Amino acid sequence: MSRFKIILKRSLVTILGLVLIVFLFGYWFFSLIPAPDKENNIRLSQVQSIPYLNENPVEYRGRILAVVTSAGTMGSSGKPTGYELTELSRAYYVFQANGWEVDVASPKGGEPPVIIDDEDMGIYDYAFLNDAAAQYKIRHTLAMSDVEPSRYDAIYFAGGKGAMYDFPDNPHIQSVVKAFDQSGKVMGAVCHGPAALVNVRLEGGRSMLADRKVCGFTNEEELFLIPDAQTIFPFLLEDKLADCGAHFQEGQMYLENVVQDQNLITGQNPWSTWTMAETMVKALGYPPKSRIKTPEENTIQVLGIFHTQGYESAKSRISTMMHEGRALDRTLLAMHSIVAAMQWDLVKTIKLIALLKHAKDEFEQ
Repeated sequence: MSRFKIILKRSLVTILGLVLIVFLFGYWFFSLIPAPDKENNIRLSQVQSIPYLNENPVEYRGRILAVVTSAGTMGSSGKPTGYELTELSRAYYVFQANGWEVDVASPKGGEPPVIIDDEDMGIYDYAFLNDAAAQYKIRHTLAMSDVEPSRYDAIYFAGGKGAMYDFPDNPHIQSVVKAFDQSGKVMGAVCHGPAALVNVRLEGGRSMLADRKVCGFTNEEELFLIPDAQTIFPFLLEDKLADCGAHFQEGQMYLENVVQDQNLITGQNPWSTWTMAETMVKALGYPPKSRIKTPEENTIQVLGIFHTQGYESAKSRISTMMHEGRALDRTLLAMHSIVAAMQWDLVKTIKLIALLKHAKDEFEQ
């Protein structure tokens, strides 16, 4: 056999061996993630079956206005967008459970475009889709031009990339936000929602955001998902908020981060929605109604511990949570290990996969 054939044969064996190793690793990795809900039980979730929304009802306290985008495409790119359902549904139910009636508005009014990411959907999100009253409101949103600020105790801007296009320059949004700020009413915005604040000017032309602490979807988070974001969006939100004179408070990538500056409360990303909404309730003068944390929230807490205290502390926290009967979202944990791999952080990737395996082992005990 010629030397060339020997080299070729060895190369083919090596390649096949590597392919086999990758295949076996992939099979093992996906075995750590729960199988999909084949019966679609979670999709059938109903408001009536969620204790948080039915037990120990809170008396009526007032009204909160939730605002979503009307933009269905990302500018001239033609890419579809809309409001993020999870950023509306979770805040909606926090406000409702704590005594507030929630109205929903959008720049144009009517039925706005929506983004539904199956990987992020939980019981509350599917319950929102099956909630006739909530769905009527979202199909018939108020036009911002018809909003009367005096009717509401607080305003909340849900995110979704569409907010980058129709929130900043909408004169009715600017007018309502200015009225809320001047009266000291509570204002909240999550993820891309803070785009509603960037062009609000006070008397004398000063930006409402000048010298205020805020957060929102970061440049790092944006560019990781959309490398050409700088050409698709009219601006990067983090940069724009800083340009307005705000003190941007960046948290860990894709982890919870909520910043409060007096009556203004902002959340960094979708995983900040629960805490941001409950922080708004506190700012309105009430302790939030007790709620069992979702598996996603528990996982975000573990990831936060991992980033701040290290692997062993995160592993210990997983054990404690599982022994207390607190569920984890192993799919979310797996996604963070994939993000670390895409960033070529091998050490972090290995540790996160080890945490994922530990979570599965604890669950099966």
